[in-house]
Amino acid sequence: MLSLHLVGSDGAAGAGSLARTIRAALHVSVTPRRLLVAAAALVLLAAAAIWWAGQRSAAPQYLTAAVSRGTVAPTITATGTVNPVLTILVGSYVSGVISAMSCDYNTRVRKGQLCARIDPRPYESALEQARGQLARDEAQLQGAQVNLARYAELQKQDSIARQTYEDEGALVRQLQGTVQFDRAAVRTAEVNLGYTDIVSPVDGTVVARNITVGQTVAASFQTPTLFLIATDLTKMQVDTNVPESDIGAIREGDEARFTVEAFSDRAFPGRVAQVRQAPQSVQNVVTYDAVVTADNDQFQLKPGMTATVAIVTDRRDDVLRVPGQAMRFVPGGVQAGPAAGTAGGAAPQRVWVLRNGQPAAVAVRTGLADDSYTEVAGGLQPGDEVIVGEQRASASTSAAAPAGSLRLGPGR
Repeated sequence: MLSLHLVGSDGAAGAGSLARTIRAALHVSVTPRRLLVAAAALVLLAAAAIWWAGQRSAAPQYLTAAVSRGTVAPTITATGTVNPVLTILVGSYVSGVISAMSCDYNTRVRKGQLCARIDPRPYESALEQARGQLARDEAQLQGAQVNLARYAELQKQDSIARQTYEDEGALVRQLQGTVQFDRAAVRTAEVNLGYTDIVSPVDGTVVARNITVGQTVAASFQTPTLFLIATDLTKMQVDTNVPESDIGAIREGDEARFTVEAFSDRAFPGRVAQVRQAPQSVQNVVTYDAVVTADNDQFQLKPGMTATVAIVTDRRDDVLRVPGQAMRFVPGGVQAGPAAGTAGGAAPQRVWVLRNGQPAAVAVRTGLADDSYTEVAGGLQPGDEVIVGEQRASASTSAAAPAGSLRLGPGR
């Protein structure tokens, strides 16, 4: 409350009235609500001042990694399917009912081993018919040859007409052709009877069986597949699907490694054995088959497994290298001039190192790069610490809890 006392010559009554009027006009009332608003404003102003001072005083902490010597090996990643190197489709040349079967899944077989048998009785009958026809025609040929010899003697004595002798000779030649045809029919019947025994053409392991006893096999227009035999399961191959954009970098003999889901913690070594020229197009995406061979002495790889393959397209050992993050990092708020060791105005590849606690750019020449490292030359030595990240204190950070965030520069 503010009071004003006035004393004048007009008298005590007039002075008192004027004083009461001024006190009523200048009287200011303070309520609890106004006090609360004023206090909140003061708190917000104090918090903003503290935050601003903390942001201005917090110096960034840089994360570094050592320059080292080692291997840089860029790779191309693709997926593929594990298959045996050589798989034989065992089919049937003749039709019939399966009467016996002696091979099943995972059966080890030898070349010539009997795996199944088609009912041979119809083919045995056909063979007997062919042999009977041959015997009859051979008998007719023998009779015709005897008559031809007799007609020859009579012809010398002019006892028969020459036409009769010539007709008998033609009959003998015709029967000779018939006998030859019958012999071929006998051989065909013997071959068909032999085909009723389904035997393995190679040494290997049965990986698929498509028949059961009593099933009818119809070998009409297409040979049915009865068994699938892998010749050697200790040698496997991965048929990979490499995109057309990457196939140009792959060569026969390139080193490779792959993993399968069944053994995700193990990388199987391999090598590119063949880059096939036949394209494969699926939904307008063109891929090529790069065949990777691998040993399978422990039989861990199974036909049909899905493999993730990394093919090494180039390799350099014992080279100076830096982490790939160092090539992409740019310090925040740093206006750097030309990198050390370069002419002004140049735009070299650069990495950042700490010099007197401040980031400094160093020019480098880059070579091969893989998923982890980049080959560099010039300006760096093994053991130098290059900056790979930046850590700044956040607004809510206290001295007891120095939490922060990692900042990586944009890629170039």
